[in-house]
Amino acid sequence: MATSSFVQLVGSVVRAIPKGTTLSYAGVALRANRPGGARQVVKALRELEGVPWWRVIKSDGTVAREMVGRQAPRLRREGVTVVGRRVVGAKSIGRARRGEVPKQKSEQRRAGDQAVQRRAPKRGPSRQRHQ
Repeated sequence: MATSSFVQLVGSVVRAIPKGTTLSYAGVALRANRPGGARQVVKALRELEGVPWWRVIKSDGTVAREMVGRQAPRLRREGVTVVGRRVVGAKSIGRARRGEVPKQKSEQRRAGDQAVQRRAPKRGPSRQRHQ
């Protein structure tokens, strides 16, 4: 079966996660141009072979209950501390919540310019309310 472009993007994002570092499923989805696509990332990881899937964790900093037996030992071998299901003190290259898309600097500037343009004109002395 042919691999979709999204699955290939997920593979390249996950391969880029450095050893001893984690990234959330939502963070992978954002970097693969699918905000809110954490569940699709899980499905894509099932299709891929030869990727360090164990470096992808839940946004709350825990390992999925079903995966803790396989994932925690691999993370520990890379120097990541896992207590129970919680990943503690691991370097994370970013966590993202559903629907959260980081703005680029140019977008932030544009948004700032628009906010300045939308401000209501200052009222002159003749329009101020008298108490």
